[in-house]
Amino acid sequence: MTQTHTSAEPSLFRLAGFPYFLIAFVARLPFAMMVVGVLTVVVSARGSLSLGGLTSAAVGLGTACFGPLLGAAADRFGQRTVLLLLAIANGAMMIVFTVVVYGAAADGFVLLAAVGIGATAPQVAPLSRARLVTMITERMPAGRHARTVSGTMAYESAADETVFVFGPFIVGILASVIAPWAPLVGAAVLTVVFVGAFALHPSGRYVSITRGADGKAPSAVSELFRPRLLIVIVGILGVGMFFGTMLTSLTSFMADRGAPEQAGLLYGVMGVGSAVLALGVAWLPPAFSLRARWLLFSGILLLGTLLLGFVDSPAMMMLALAIMGIGIGPTLVTQYSFGAARSPLGRSATVMTMLGSGIVVGQSIGAAVAGEIAENVGTSAALALPLVAAAVAFSAAVVNWILSRPQRPAVAVPA
Repeated sequence: MTQTHTSAEPSLFRLAGFPYFLIAFVARLPFAMMVVGVLTVVVSARGSLSLGGLTSAAVGLGTACFGPLLGAAADRFGQRTVLLLLAIANGAMMIVFTVVVYGAAADGFVLLAAVGIGATAPQVAPLSRARLVTMITERMPAGRHARTVSGTMAYESAADETVFVFGPFIVGILASVIAPWAPLVGAAVLTVVFVGAFALHPSGRYVSITRGADGKAPSAVSELFRPRLLIVIVGILGVGMFFGTMLTSLTSFMADRGAPEQAGLLYGVMGVGSAVLALGVAWLPPAFSLRARWLLFSGILLLGTLLLGFVDSPAMMMLALAIMGIGIGPTLVTQYSFGAARSPLGRSATVMTMLGSGIVVGQSIGAAVAGEIAENVGTSAALALPLVAAAVAFSAAVVNWILSRPQRPAVAVPA
């Protein structure tokens, strides 16, 4: 009887439905396209690589300042209302940005419009994580929570990896086949259609309706600044810095060999491996704790970046990227799992957007710094920056290991 009941318990896939995962996947594409799309159109229209880098960083600045606030708004007013407003606002801002870039406006207005794109970015991925975690904790048996959350974070991170590999690829195709402005216009259309569909999906209404149904008030804002949560944000900032520094220094590496357009292909070696390993995290045994996973996989990432100092050919670069791919995906999954586990009551969307903003901010800072160093100092110096970023993620793992140390019982229990 018990076995029959267990087998009849719904899976998360059945609870959310296939259309949910399809919509949520496509809806996060514009977020992956906007930074590269902004860079592409600025360099084309204004002829300035420096302004392009600054504009991309301005998008990250807007996301950093407003992303967590939008997550807090979703916790307060429900995801549906917030996402519908953002879908319209972000689509409009991308069109406005395109018009400003091609117009006669000063560079300052271009940067301001870029901040507007980042400030209105819907950040579907963090809100999807928050939505799915809410469904798991409220509609599935407690005994299945830990493994289902781990599997969900693995899928979500693999989806992010896939999107961030194909996003720039789509930008390149649209810019080459149509025009440099096409990626941003395409991203604007995708935002309005698919982010709007994500907002209107029944799961969004469920999260909004059941929020606070047990009568418990959300935790105080001060709960978001506890060391055990802040160290996760520092760690994921390091991952974002790694993404930005690695892609930019890799582009410089391939440009030195006369083939900068092949940087994306090599980067894909790491992205595909990372996505596969991220999915594999769901099958790791529970005895392999989250804190041990973060320490081990960030250590592998650090090891891979050490090889960058000895790389002298695309083949060796592919080997280093493959090793880094083994570490980066599982590290990201583990960090999001910690974020889900340590989210204060009623603050899950806030925490997930803080983590998502951490990646974008790190990526923007890393790309800007690596671009400047590659141009003014050289590729070798730029290739040292992914090592610094990986060291940040690994150091955060060490601190987290200490903070996550199991508490010994105060009173010994007799045998």
